[in-house]
Amino acid sequence: MFVFKRRKEREIQTVKTMIRMYCKAHHHPEGEMCEECAAVFSYAAMKYLHCMFGEEKPVCTVCPVHCYRPEMREKIRVIMRYSGPRMICRHPIMAVDHLILQFLSKRRMDRYLRKVKKIRRKKEERKAHSA
Repeated sequence: MFVFKRRKEREIQTVKTMIRMYCKAHHHPEGEMCEECAAVFSYAAMKYLHCMFGEEKPVCTVCPVHCYRPEMREKIRVIMRYSGPRMICRHPIMAVDHLILQFLSKRRMDRYLRKVKKIRRKKEERKAHSA
C-alpha cells in the first residue's frame, strides 16, 4: 500500500519501485535487484535523505542543484526513462503523486533559487572570513 506520512519516504519508495521495475526487465527477471541497481538505489536514497532543501525538496528533474555524480545521474536517468511511462499503469497512485510534486516544484522554483543563493552567499562569507 502506498500510504506514507513524509514526502521523502514516498519519493524514496517511488524511486525504489522504479529501479526494481527497470532491474526486473533488464537484469533480474526473478524480482530481486542486482548489485548495480541496489547501488543506484542506495545512492539515490542517500541523496534524498541529505538534500539541502529538506522536506520541501523539489523533484530532482527540476532541482536547481544537481547533486548526483555524472555517472549516477546518467544511470538514474536511464532508469526513469524506462520506468516512468510504465508507472502510470503499474503504480498509478505513485505516478500521479510524482507528477503533482513535479508541478508544485516548478511553481516553487523561485523559493528554491533563493535558498541556493543564500547558502552560496554564506559559503562565500565563510571563505572571506577564513582567508
